[in-house]
Amino acid sequence: MLSITKKSRHAHPGAQHPTEGPGVVPQNTEPPVKAVELRNVSVTYGTTVALEGLSLHVERGETVALLGPSGSGKSTALKAIAGFEQPSSGQILLDGSDVTGTSPAQRGIGVVVQSYALFPHMRIDSNVAYGLKARKLPKERVAARVKKMLEMVGMEEHAHKLPRQLSGGQQQRVAIARALAIKPQLLLLDEPLSALDASLRAEMLIELQALRAELPDIAMVYVTHDQSEALTLADRIAVMRNARLEEIGTADELYNRPRSAFTAKFLGGASLLPAVSTTVARGGGAVATVRVGQHRMRAVAPFVLAPGDRAKLAVRPHAWQLETGADNAVVSIENSLPGRVESVQWRGAGHRVQVDLIGIAERVTVDLPALSAVPTPGALVVLSVDAQHAVLVPAGDTP
Repeated sequence: MLSITKKSRHAHPGAQHPTEGPGVVPQNTEPPVKAVELRNVSVTYGTTVALEGLSLHVERGETVALLGPSGSGKSTALKAIAGFEQPSSGQILLDGSDVTGTSPAQRGIGVVVQSYALFPHMRIDSNVAYGLKARKLPKERVAARVKKMLEMVGMEEHAHKLPRQLSGGQQQRVAIARALAIKPQLLLLDEPLSALDASLRAEMLIELQALRAELPDIAMVYVTHDQSEALTLADRIAVMRNARLEEIGTADELYNRPRSAFTAKFLGGASLLPAVSTTVARGGGAVATVRVGQHRMRAVAPFVLAPGDRAKLAVRPHAWQLETGADNAVVSIENSLPGRVESVQWRGAGHRVQVDLIGIAERVTVDLPALSAVPTPGALVVLSVDAQHAVLVPAGDTP
């Protein structure tokens, strides 16, 4: 009779474990089950397409933000996941099981919406307990779970109040506690901070970050039109546009290496300048040389370009360096463009400067830190940018 024992910690260096080494198939190689997966999901209302062919997934423990302007399809996607909207086509899977035709109650998902949706006649503890009681859990377990959830969101002292006695931020905390009380594997948040004022939004953003750290196994889908929320909270961001997925990636990938003009413009407000390649660009993030007007510029090229190919040069407002000068009609410094200041706006943390480029019918936006020297409208300036902070995107795309 053969017996297999664990490999000794003191085995000969050349010895191989029976399940390791060339020609041996690793054990448990199946990919992890995704918390949620959308496969080519579309939602239509008559002739109106609200969501078209959306395919994406969220891993367990991951936060994915759906980011886009109004009407981009992001809230429709969230409602389809929750079961509030029935897809016209495609599949929705939760933990590997097809739930496309099931009701919201059968999906066991936590949902937080921008209007809080608390029951106004119920006390805070009763609001949080609602989903637990619907599942007919024992009173003792319900009470313990409610107490834990209210402590988690810092609302235990308000358990006996009614929603109208709380501020907007406090109500949102209660809504989050209610959604988490049922121990969902997936939490959906639909513009949860949009009804709050700026200071409350900042506070809640910090609290959501802390909450995310306390719940490492829960997957989250976060719908927002606010890029700062997406950049702060999400592991990956799905940029939505005209009911379709524009592109998806990490915050760093989309912010620093966008693959479309729309993403560059919407996520970070990049200026987009028409450019023509002057050399062969091999793509893959290598630096390429292009011509903007009559000026030679170098920028990161994520895709292949041949001499004469057109592209757009995308530069974020904070990436520009601005210098004033008396005669900037000719700029000899590489990666520099001459311009004239059109307007200056004070924004608290700094100044936003609009500059009309000389010899190019384009206007760019420049953000200057608070302590920087600020030019006056009409002043001649030189704008420059490091090649690593400029990126080329396809010319045919319109933001």
